[in-house]
Amino acid sequence: MSTDSTAIGLQQSLHQREEFTAALRALLMAPLMTRAHAEFAAVRRHADALREWFVRETGWLLHIERDAARLYKRPADVNNATRGLPGYERRRYVLLCLACAVLERADPQITLRVLGDRLLALAADPALAALGFSFTLQAQYERRELVAVCRTLLELGVLHRVAGDEEGFVHGGNEGSDSLHDALYDVQRRVLAGVLAASRGPSTWPADEAPATLEARLAALVAEPVQDSDEGRRTALRHHLARRLLDDPVIYLDRLDVDQRAYFMNQRGTMATRLCDATGLVAEQRAEGLALADEDGELTDVAMPAEGTEAHVTLLVAEFLTARTNTSASTDEVAAFIAGARQRFGNFWRKSAREAGSEHELAATALDRLQRLQLLERDGAEVRPLPALARFAVGEAELKPAPSAATGTLFD
Repeated sequence: MSTDSTAIGLQQSLHQREEFTAALRALLMAPLMTRAHAEFAAVRRHADALREWFVRETGWLLHIERDAARLYKRPADVNNATRGLPGYERRRYVLLCLACAVLERADPQITLRVLGDRLLALAADPALAALGFSFTLQAQYERRELVAVCRTLLELGVLHRVAGDEEGFVHGGNEGSDSLHDALYDVQRRVLAGVLAASRGPSTWPADEAPATLEARLAALVAEPVQDSDEGRRTALRHHLARRLLDDPVIYLDRLDVDQRAYFMNQRGTMATRLCDATGLVAEQRAEGLALADEDGELTDVAMPAEGTEAHVTLLVAEFLTARTNTSASTDEVAAFIAGARQRFGNFWRKSAREAGSEHELAATALDRLQRLQLLERDGAEVRPLPALARFAVGEAELKPAPSAATGTLFD
């Protein structure tokens, strides 16, 4: 074989490897993927290798069709309240589920108004009313809630807008049914079928066997059989830990049970190497635990550091709390710190953040971001920094004025 052929072969191999990594990373961020995603073609080209990798490393199934791909990710910690769709709380999740139930029985096309009318019929279920849920579409905020759900379904690829606009429906209410107050959608049934990632559908439980509490229902939705053997239990532990490494910002040893900690302490180096080789992540091992960091900042729902006032305040709060390692702070102390920082950095913040009293809202946003990154934990008004927060400690900032037009050059 000639030198040129060898070089071409190596280049092709490198390209295949990079494309596999890009496809894998894309699936981690968008488990429900359609043709609209830039990496969808690469996912289809590497379908077999991706299926094999996810089953081996995480136990997650990957289903790929002509127009959609679904990675059936199941969280290792179903009680983590920081997960979820942005802006969603329990009420909006109920609306999302009801909308999916309507679409499952709908024609290939549906209007926003028809979707709303059929959703109202499902929302009138006495079982929902007994739980305090009501939905009428009479108020503008309720129509806006429905529109928010539809836009989520548009982002997921379940709906495809054909004509119209949702804002007309929000402001038009029930005044007429012309196209100015409506929108028309195509329903993508294959994508809709992949929305639910539970190992067992909640409707499959007989009424007398359904889990009674929310915690029990969440656990039952993702429960998976484990082989009654040493190898089966080791595989379950490895899958659980791999899921946490890929999904969570950090694994703390003191958050693992005895079996998980014993396996993790023995295998974390091997696991980290194997996962990093495939995903392009970088392992950060410390005495307190392990994190797989993404230097590009792409594989995260909450980027840090980032641009903007909230991001800057968050970094300042992280530095403030880092200096208090092993010492808790109160939310009022954090707000007071931000008020003090405003005197120094306020000129770089947006106008509303420079107003007196804004520190409380900024503190709430910063603490929420840090909690979602598992850099701190909160108990009411008490805030306790966690070990991984130390990676964001920075030195004293030095502010330099921009060079004047008279003296500055391109090389200053």
